[in-house]
Amino acid sequence: MQPQPILQLKEKLADLKLGGFSWNNRAVWSVAALIIILIVNRLISPNFFSIDMVNGRLIGSLINILDGASAIILLSIGMTLVIATKGIDLSVGTVMAIASAVAVMLINQYEAGAGEFYYMPGVVILIAVAAGAICGLWNGFLVAYLNIQPIIATLILLISGRGIAQMITQGQSPTFTNETLAFIGRGVILGVPFPIYLCLAMLILVTLLVRRSAIGLLIESVGINARASFYAGINSARIKVMVYTLSGICAALAGLVVAGEVKSADPHKAGEFAELDAILAVVIGGTSLNGGRFNLFLSALGVLIIQSLLTGLYVSKLHPTANLVVKAIVVLAVLLLQSDEFRSFLKRLFRRRA
Repeated sequence: MQPQPILQLKEKLADLKLGGFSWNNRAVWSVAALIIILIVNRLISPNFFSIDMVNGRLIGSLINILDGASAIILLSIGMTLVIATKGIDLSVGTVMAIASAVAVMLINQYEAGAGEFYYMPGVVILIAVAAGAICGLWNGFLVAYLNIQPIIATLILLISGRGIAQMITQGQSPTFTNETLAFIGRGVILGVPFPIYLCLAMLILVTLLVRRSAIGLLIESVGINARASFYAGINSARIKVMVYTLSGICAALAGLVVAGEVKSADPHKAGEFAELDAILAVVIGGTSLNGGRFNLFLSALGVLIIQSLLTGLYVSKLHPTANLVVKAIVVLAVLLLQSDEFRSFLKRLFRRRA
């Protein structure tokens, strides 16, 4: 007779749809929320949906939304998997700062004439990504093997990471001119900004990894019931280390996007509060903070909802002091619309009035 935790795990996993995109109620309401926000933006700005080609680059509010959302989409990919294991990663913003600091300081040596192979632009990018992976590996080690609460383990790097980035840049905000590194943040292919290609490629790659292999099932099982997963022979520690490492890699890529866009590394402000938008997007996308079922594309959709809202506030010329309040109200409304309990409450309320 199998232990009760394993039976509970099997029952819950049986209800999961691990293949493809599932149009459940939350997905429908997320798509509806995005469409409504875009329509409101169109009413505010008649040219909101206009897209033009200027100097070989597509220009328009919709392109700006996709381009501006790219870095947070990258963060949300890793954050989704971390939260699916019943964890949290508060350090992704500082990992962005660390990765961008590493990349810019190394590329500065290349621009100064250094000929060693590790100063070459392609290698510099790999080193910066590796730095993000090491940060994620550290978080995963603290959570998986030292049993430190995820919020505390990642808070350590959140606090110390800024200091590490500032030590790397010696407290400065160095700039660079190398076009290879800058291409990650401001390059264009067929008129479309390169960051859009990067986040889409990463989104598809990770989706294939977790949905076309057993990894997705293992992540969800660990998030649903780590103890039952242990009894089922799943090494939950390795799974947690893997997702935190992947989160660090995604954060490093986001840091390179931000650094390439402005041709600079700002250890003080790069990625500041980005972890909050990533967590919010994942929640809007339907991934429960209690772990378990997740959907990467819905997390990306959550980022687009947030970015569309911010773009709409910008074109509306609303006073900047009101932006955060409006953002909070709209996001709360979206979350309430996704809630089955809230919609049931509204139905009962309208029935009584009728």
